[in-house]
Order: sequence, then structure tokens, then C-alpha cells
Amino acid sequence: MKLFISAGEASGDLHASQVIRELRRIDPGVEITFLGGDLMARETSHEPLIHYRDMAFMGFTEVIKHLPQIYRNFKTAKGAISRERPDALLLVDYPGFNMEIAAYGRALGIPVYYYIAPKVWAWKLYRVKALKRDVKRIFSILPFEPAWFDRHRLQVEYVGNPSVEEVNAAIAALPEKSQFLSHHNLPADKPLLAIVPGSRRGEIKCNLPVMDAVAKRHPELCPVIAGAPGIDLSVYRRYSSLPVINASTLELMAHSRAALVTSGTASLECALAGTPQVVCYRSIGWKPAHDLFTHILKIPYVSLPNLIAGPISEKARKEQNRKGVVRGHIIPEMLVHHCNPDEVDAQLIPLLGNTEERARQIGGYARMRGLLSSTMSAAATVAARLNSLVKTGK
Repeated sequence: MKLFISAGEASGDLHASQVIRELRRIDPGVEITFLGGDLMARETSHEPLIHYRDMAFMGFTEVIKHLPQIYRNFKTAKGAISRERPDALLLVDYPGFNMEIAAYGRALGIPVYYYIAPKVWAWKLYRVKALKRDVKRIFSILPFEPAWFDRHRLQVEYVGNPSVEEVNAAIAALPEKSQFLSHHNLPADKPLLAIVPGSRRGEIKCNLPVMDAVAKRHPELCPVIAGAPGIDLSVYRRYSSLPVINASTLELMAHSRAALVTSGTASLECALAGTPQVVCYRSIGWKPAHDLFTHILKIPYVSLPNLIAGPISEKARKEQNRKGVVRGHIIPEMLVHHCNPDEVDAQLIPLLGNTEERARQIGGYARMRGLLSSTMSAAATVAARLNSLVKTGK
């Protein structure tokens, strides 16, 4: 079997690498060409066609700035697909790029499968039409997605959530906190505050200055930045002088008293690690932009833990509003102009003590984990289903 796999950022590299590992157990002779990172390279024993660090652009300005690189990436990917004619394409998240690749694959008559679907239930609903046209099967990692996609007549199946497995395995192998502190030369006399500003340069530019300003208000804490793969230390140094540790985000969150986390997969991982958090997403930072943002969104929340936990009651919403909580069911979400040092700090402070707010968030994590629980391994399920579907032509 010949496959072409496309993953355009660090989280996709991780999830795709696990699928590749399971595929090779099923079919040791599987041939894989891929866009991705070092983890996928390790599982395939060869380098990516394009590394995700040359693909992960976000925001209008960054995309415009890198248009030549983006066009080269499309040309390289399409050239490889046309030349190699794989038996199937497996696209992993990263819809801005992968939706174009799906259309190209379908035009060549190559079956296309999508793992970790575009969040069309949140925004860009128009992508549903393209998904129906170009994608044969969606492998979903969120338990509420199959019912939503079914209403739009898409072929979708829930395969479990890879973050649950990854976090469970990592927590089981977690070093003692004293070892973690010693290894990273961190003080033992202050609680840690995890600063997780995102995995893309645009996210770091927008969110890290706010997180840094909040951290400086708490001399009783030891704030530490979780460095993202492929991001040079100099990028962080433009916005903060706080210590940066790499390849240890989950360990940092698990050993921290609380965390400031840019919305995304990290918010789910932080919840699974059991660490109270405030979700931050600044982007532009103007109130009109916030109003437009919330108007465009088709969902009440942006963070995965809040979305998985489901809708909040009107009584609870009024209580949150009375306490000044902004957009949060389990986790307070400080979005756009609300993502400023004063408002973020106001949500962080109650999470640092043994408070009702802290207990409520940890209790919400337990409910969320229950909804995600599955006997399935997401990667093993995707690999088995993909192998079967490709071989039977379904």
C-alpha cells in the first residue's frame, strides 16, 4: 500500500506518527510519502517532503508575507501526488492547506481520508460542501462530531481521542517534580506557572506579551514558557525574558499550579493533566474584532474542554456573568480584547489558591474526561480502518 500523509504542524506530526507506527504493524511494507515533522520521520525512517516548520503560517499578514513559500509547498505536494499516485491520501488537521490537497487528490481519482476534521461546526461552514465532494471518510476525535456531520450527510466515525492516550502514557512516565525542577534548573521553593503561548509565531507574538505581563504580577510563582517544536529561542526573547523549556510542555503543565494557555490542543492536554488554566487568545485585540469573532463563530466556546463538556445552563451562565467570567463553561476564555493583563489575571488569581473556582474547574475536567473515555486507541483504529477501506475500495 502506498500512502501520502499531510500534517502541517506539531500536533499533526505527533498524531500522524502514531498512525504510521500502527500502519507499519499491520503492513510492514507500506510506503509513505509525507509532509510533517521529526516524529513522522522517525517512524518512516526518512525525511519529510516538506517539514511543517515551513508550513505553519497563521494570520492574514503572515500568510501574505509567505505566499511564495505557500505556493511552493502546494506545487511540491501536488507534484509528488501526481508523480507517485498513492493508493490514498490521509490528511491530518491543518485545513487551510489540506482542503486544497483533498480537492487535488479527488480530481486525480485518489481516495481521500481526513483524520482530525476541520472544525466546520465552529466556523467556515462553507467547507462542508468541499468535504462532501472531496473526502471519502472522516475519522473524528471529538465525540459530538459524528452527530453533527451526519446531519450534513458526511461519512464520519469517532475513533477516540489521541490526546487522552498520549497524556495518560506521558503522565504514567512522568518524572518526579523534584527531578523535573532539577533537570531544568528551576527553583524548588515556588509553585510553577506554565506559560503556553502556542506553536506558531503569530500566536506567540499575540499572546506571549499578555502572559508575560500577568506572570510578572506574581513574584510568588515561577513562570516558565513551554517552547514549541521548531520555534527558535530568539522568537520568545522578543516578547519575554522568562525561562523557556523545550519538548516538555505536558510535564510542565502537569507539575504547575496553574497555566495560561493559548486556545488549541494544549488546552485539552492541560485539562487531561488536571492543571487549572485560563485560555487566552488575543489575535488583534480590538473590541470590534471580538464582536465580529463571536458573531462568526457558530459555537458558544473556543476551547476544546468547554466544547466537549457541552452547553452551560442559563442559571450557570448568569452566575458566571455575575462573577465576571468571560466565555467559559469549565475554563474561562479570555478572547481578543478581553485577553489583557488585568482581565486574564483576574481569572488566574482564584485558581492559585484552594478555592471554589479551582475545585469547580478540576471537577469539570473529570466530567470532560468521562465523555472522552474510550476503549479504542485512536491511532490503531485509524490505521486498521484506513488499511481496510483502501484495500476494499470503500
